[in-house]
Amino acid sequence: MTMIDVRQLALALLLVPLLSACQSTRDYMLAQGYSVAFATGYEDGCVSGNSAAKALGAFRKNVPVYLQDTQYATGWDDGFRQCQASANAEIERRLQPDSDEDRAWRRQVDQDMARALGRSLKKS
Repeated sequence: MTMIDVRQLALALLLVPLLSACQSTRDYMLAQGYSVAFATGYEDGCVSGNSAAKALGAFRKNVPVYLQDTQYATGWDDGFRQCQASANAEIERRLQPDSDEDRAWRRQVDQDMARALGRSLKKS
């Protein structure tokens, strides 16, 4: 193998896991054996739950299907609750003031970085 072939192979080996991580929640649920109706309902509910928490106004729900298909309805309800709770927790975490320990840790990291950069500048 030439050096270029080795680099291409290494790049391919690095990209495969990254690209597979881009799988949607719906695709993941289908691969885990959930029904199409449940996975679709979950995805729609999740979009709506995120929007409800962030006041974005986007709401996705196929009401006729929700009223007729219990799998879709259950998926939608689960997705809405879980994604709304997750979005709310993220908002609350961002609103919490940093603790003294967090500020001290951040200060230490900044000082260590400044020392490391100072040493690298002296060498060049």
